[in-house]
Amino acid sequence: MLINLWATWCAPCVKEMPQLDALAGELDGEVKVLTVSQDIRGGEVVTPFFAKGGYARLEPWLDPETQLAAQFTPEGVLPLTILFDARGREVLRVAGGYDWGSAEAARLIRDALAAKPS
Repeated sequence: MLINLWATWCAPCVKEMPQLDALAGELDGEVKVLTVSQDIRGGEVVTPFFAKGGYARLEPWLDPETQLAAQFTPEGVLPLTILFDARGREVLRVAGGYDWGSAEAARLIRDALAAKPS
């Protein structure tokens, strides 16, 4: 599972959303992409954002209490993307904006999942 913590007010987050939607399609059957909004206004801002973006493969998950951000990025860095393997182990973490639309992105994820745990 690839979890992306983001917010509608975060410019790099907004830029990543269509890329993550496309990546979810490319990795369909391999990795579930889960985007979790850290907007404190929750669905009030996220629902229209998703409607406008027309994301076909992403669901608007909400964390208005920002509990995930508090756990995974106490310093508040967004976007934050974490890849977990089938056993729930964190195998990759990307803090800040990243080009999830690049050919390298899918390879990075596949390589992280194929690596043997230490």
